[in-house]
Amino acid sequence: MTSLDRPTTPDPAGAPSDDQKAVTQAALFDAFGGIRGTVETMLPGLLFVMIYTINKDVKLSAIAAGAVAVLLVIVRLLRKDTVKHAFSGVFGVGVGVAFALFTGSAKGFYLPGMIYGVGLGVAFTVSALVGFPLLGVILGPVFKENLSWRTRNPGRKKAYVKASLAWGLIFLAKYAILFPLYWWGDATQLGWVLIALKLPPMVLAVYFTWVFLAKAPPPIDVIAEWEAKEAAAGKPGA
Repeated sequence: MTSLDRPTTPDPAGAPSDDQKAVTQAALFDAFGGIRGTVETMLPGLLFVMIYTINKDVKLSAIAAGAVAVLLVIVRLLRKDTVKHAFSGVFGVGVGVAFALFTGSAKGFYLPGMIYGVGLGVAFTVSALVGFPLLGVILGPVFKENLSWRTRNPGRKKAYVKASLAWGLIFLAKYAILFPLYWWGDATQLGWVLIALKLPPMVLAVYFTWVFLAKAPPPIDVIAEWEAKEAAAGKPGA
């Protein structure tokens, strides 16, 4: 049985176990925020679109979206939950609110996030092509392997390359749809299409990541290896 709590040795010839698939699924679920994190990411933007669709008031829409994002962080703090995803969301909403209020245009609320999304798409794609997949950098600490996949686990590096390329292409395809709407469509159309495209591309990218990593060799737990070396060094007569 594969465990992330002890050192593991990749077995390229072995098929991935059900336990490895379950561990991979759980780690991805946690890394990308799960259902709650997804809802918290979508809610401020959805509120902005709804209010703007009804009354075309950019200022009210932006303030309401920003207030909800801050409220979600406060709720997490009061419940003593992890706030990394909530803080990420409130920062993105805050930048969008600032752009919307500064420009006086509803499209300004969406522009920073769209530029950031394109940047991520390029970063994922380029990192995969140069052999230093960004997804491996992000998920390495989650699986306690850090960057060991680069030199010690070639099968896992290959999986990270494939997954990063999938993320890059999916992101770029998404914004290839959205930017023409930003330039030539109206703000209401852009907002609703952006909301509609918020979740499906992310789900698809995470699914591909799970498929590639579940079939890859298990991660090498470098944290457990380090702890074992420390324990051995501390033994009398070592």
